[in-house]
Amino acid sequence: QVQLVEFGGGLVQAGGSLRLSCAASGRTSSTEIMGWFRQAPGKEREFAAAVSWRGGSEYYAGSVKGRFTISRDNAKNTVYLQMNSLKPEDTAVYYCAAASRTRGVFSAFEYDSWGQGTQVTVSS
Repeated sequence: QVQLVEFGGGLVQAGGSLRLSCAASGRTSSTEIMGWFRQAPGKEREFAAAVSWRGGSEYYAGSVKGRFTISRDNAKNTVYLQMNSLKPEDTAVYYCAAASRTRGVFSAFEYDSWGQGTQVTVSS
């Protein structure tokens, strides 16, 4: 099992930036994919971005592509989500997740471990 802890959420005005961090511990050697999902009030959890832990391939939802950048620091077992040009519709709880398989990076069902979430609020 992998334990995940997110940092960096907060309140920001539209057009601003935030950087989320996710620190992983435990059985990180089994991790293949690290992802970020988000869930707005009254909505289902949705995929935002993911990165291959070994190869560095990046995946993005269409709604965040060009504005968000996912990166990883394997030495620190940490994944980051740099969020620029934030919009009010980006307001959500953001969750970090880890998967031990490389298939289905866009589906929450493929992820084995989840963080507790961090709130991101974008004001208009």
